[in-house]
Amino acid sequence: MRLDKLLAHTGYGTRKDVRDLLKKNRVQVDGKQVKKGNIHIDTENQNVTVDDEVVYYEQYIYLMLHKPQDYVSATVDDRDKTVIDLVPAKYKHYHLAPVGRLDKDTEGLVLLTNDGMFNHIVTSPKNNIDKTYYAKITGEVLDKHIAEFNQGVILDDGYETKPADLKIISSGEQSEITLSISEGKFHQVKRMFRAIGMEVTYLKRLRIGNIILDDQLKIGDIRKLNENEMEYVASLIE
Repeated sequence: MRLDKLLAHTGYGTRKDVRDLLKKNRVQVDGKQVKKGNIHIDTENQNVTVDDEVVYYEQYIYLMLHKPQDYVSATVDDRDKTVIDLVPAKYKHYHLAPVGRLDKDTEGLVLLTNDGMFNHIVTSPKNNIDKTYYAKITGEVLDKHIAEFNQGVILDDGYETKPADLKIISSGEQSEITLSISEGKFHQVKRMFRAIGMEVTYLKRLRIGNIILDDQLKIGDIRKLNENEMEYVASLIE
């Protein structure tokens, strides 16, 4: 990879900014100052520094966001704040996108990445990657509903969902449940409960595949996936 492209990709500014760094002798390769941005860098074996700070190159990056309500799962939106607005400056240059969607009024786990293949694998219904949600429901969720959801629920537009795994935490006038689904139709969880005469009053995504929302991650915060989570990512894209 060209040195100027490497520095731009790792957050050192535009190509013009990078040229200025090189002219001012602030860049070293393997301990030697360089001024030409067109030299080729072996990112696996060569050491690049800017002002004695090591430049770490990552082609793809994978982040976990604890999404708050009132943010939309998009890169750009004319009316609403997006999940990209929550990304720290040090990750902005990666041109991240959310993996799938999470409703504006829904909290919880959102993955962000610049790896289009991973995004496609996770969001494609044919890959049957479960997403688990916690919800509060207006209405009494009963064992019979577990069976109904396991068979698939017919939504308001006539679509029959894939089988879903419903678990009851508490049941009454206000019920608490978890629900695992392997597809992501528009407002699907809310529409599934509406189909049985109930309303979702609170919804939070807890899990995507084997990646579980970190309970230490505060609402609105982001972190890189850890080693175990990255092993799961690698198993999907290998």
